[in-house]
Amino acid sequence: MAFFPTRRLCIALTNRAIVYSQPGNPATVLSALSYRPLPPPAKKTLNVRFLLAPVNPADINVIEGVYPAKPEPRNDLATSGTGSDDAPAFVAGNEGLAEVSEVGEGVPGLKEGDWVIMTRPQTGTWCTGRNVGMDDVEKVPRLPGLTEAHAATMTVNPPTAYNMLQDYLRLEEEDWIIQNGANSAVGQAVIQIAASRGLKTLNFVRPRDNLEELSKQLMSLGATKVLTYDALVDKSLRKEISEWTGGKVIPSLSYGVHSLTTIYQAIRLGLNCVGGPITTQMARLLGDDAHLVSYGAMSKEPLSLPTSLFIFKNLTTHGFWQSRWYSRAPRGDRVRVMQILADLMSRGKLKEPVHEIVTISSKQSDEAAGQRVRDVLAKAAEGRQGKKTLLRFTAD
Repeated sequence: MAFFPTRRLCIALTNRAIVYSQPGNPATVLSALSYRPLPPPAKKTLNVRFLLAPVNPADINVIEGVYPAKPEPRNDLATSGTGSDDAPAFVAGNEGLAEVSEVGEGVPGLKEGDWVIMTRPQTGTWCTGRNVGMDDVEKVPRLPGLTEAHAATMTVNPPTAYNMLQDYLRLEEEDWIIQNGANSAVGQAVIQIAASRGLKTLNFVRPRDNLEELSKQLMSLGATKVLTYDALVDKSLRKEISEWTGGKVIPSLSYGVHSLTTIYQAIRLGLNCVGGPITTQMARLLGDDAHLVSYGAMSKEPLSLPTSLFIFKNLTTHGFWQSRWYSRAPRGDRVRVMQILADLMSRGKLKEPVHEIVTISSKQSDEAAGQRVRDVLAKAAEGRQGKKTLLRFTAD
């Protein structure tokens, strides 16, 4: 008797993941692996099918082996070879939107068809689907206006922006914040979340040919001022900032020498993802009792701050890592933040990132699929493509 596979079985047989066996250059270590069907979910777990998975700069660092968070090797993808007990493999990807495909016993509040995002770091999202624990995901409310691209990118950058604006001091409407890397994904989220709260932002970006276009884009998101890093060495900048923020310049006596001191009204929060001299210069623009929060170091240069900022301005510095926040925050806090972000997205206050979707079709061979992803990663590693890349694995 002839055997005709059902559609569900055909889909199951076309599972695919982007894997690597050893850390290294993504252009050489990544490959695609077709893997066996997912078994029914065990108690307190669920099976999910990924809809979109972003390519983030940190993903590249993880593959290279230079990021603090490490994925767990998988040995359940094959009975032999890569992805088996004999040769465990890592599945790439930290962030992604998935749809629940099957729910195990003892999983409350989730059903087939629900959207979920991963809250456990380094889950391995660059794949068709996988089994996850019920505590490793959060349900995404299906609100009008909330797109797949919104949800796929809401685990890392938007909560990083939200938490940095929320956790270090109480900001009131009309207060100012200052940030570098303002055109980054986190920087753009900062601009939008701040604008939704009536906060004003002074944003610094790298000089570029299309500066006017970028400035217009950031202003359309709610940025108050956009400047390049070159402005940080301009002696007139302090006076301009004083005028923008409602500050004033007053004479003071420092070490027995008369000088002019600028008091900046409300610039009490600085956000840094660059490091190096640029951040040192930016920190000098902060007022008394300010907080400088570092969440990245794109320049790969050390951050050096004058002792005078700590003594005379009472500056406080912090480091923020969203993965640590997830590991320490009570589940109620995680749910609350995701609901706030989903509401902002639904109301058009937090736009989906400019993005392109790269489709990895099941019709492609593993060799072709692997090459496609390696090409995508090579482009992303350059860091200047201007768009967020989202991977979509299809079972055609």
